[in-house]
Amino acid sequence: MATVLLIIHLFVTLALIGVVLLQRSEGGGLGIGSSQGMGSFMSGRGTANLLTRTTGILGTAFFVLSLALALLGRGTGLQGSILDAPAPPAATTPAAPVAPAAPSVPTN
Repeated sequence: MATVLLIIHLFVTLALIGVVLLQRSEGGGLGIGSSQGMGSFMSGRGTANLLTRTTGILGTAFFVLSLALALLGRGTGLQGSILDAPAPPAATTPAAPVAPAAPSVPTN
């Protein structure tokens, strides 16, 4: 169940990214959704309304799917707190360092 929702969530996310990039923004953006390149398919206002509605629907679907995945994943974790776990065993003391070997070549 969670895998199916996760795949749907991925598709909704990619569609939402695409629709947001298609919208014409104040700063120019990609502006692919404008009527200039689409011929007489839809007017500029009709395209803007369609993209705005699609963004709202996909945003709502993203939000609902995120909540559903969070609720499904809620019970799969470990029960209890990390503070309830026993303390790790005490670390052993490290061995004394070995003295470096004397140089084999005289250093006069």
